Amino acid sequence: MNVDAPSGLSCVHADDDLLVLDKPPGLLCVPGRGPDKQDCLSTRAQALWSDALIVHRLDQPTSGLVLMARGLPMQRALSRIFAERRVHKRYQAVVAGLPQPDDTADDEGWSAIALPIAADWERRPLRVVDAQRGQPSLTRWRVLDVDRALGCTRLELEPVTGRTHQLRVHLAALGHPILGDMLYANAAQQASAPRLLLHACTLEFAHPLHGRRCSYISAAPF
Repeated sequence: MNVDAPSGLSCVHADDDLLVLDKPPGLLCVPGRGPDKQDCLSTRAQALWSDALIVHRLDQPTSGLVLMARGLPMQRALSRIFAERRVHKRYQAVVAGLPQPDDTADDEGWSAIALPIAADWERRPLRVVDAQRGQPSLTRWRVLDVDRALGCTRLELEPVTGRTHQLRVHLAALGHPILGDMLYANAAQQASAPRLLLHACTLEFAHPLHGRRCSYISAAPF
């Protein structure tokens, strides 16, 4: 099911247990500080499903699939499978430059970025690669398409861990920031896109109640 709900939400799936919503770029997942940050995905969802609860988040400028629970027991069950890394997530991004698969690449073209990420407390909300303080972080990536004329590349991304800003930090550390990234790209790379070109395309997991495989897809809008 894919429904444009009256509140402006795009609902990919809804049942008595869970919701899968397609978040637009620029919308917070949960309320922020201040009256201008109260409009968010969870508030809009709760206007239609009063028991809707957040399970995970996307950054405000990132678009794509967000899973929500219907009620506290399901929130706990879904949060558990996220914590146990039993939710398969994939993203697409357009990055600056032409990244090349490295010696970690497998037969399907997947390379790995394994760099520890820590909060940059003096420049919050930035995150940095920090070998001493950082949490272990792993991202898998492969090339989908190359635009040599524009000097950019479309990547498929799989965050094995789920650190804040992980994909953005790892790609910037690789030397290929995501276009439109106002935190980790340079001024020219920021200006080359009208938004952060990062979209959560795929969610797959075994339903925590009955074990059936759930799979949801959202095509990247860029």
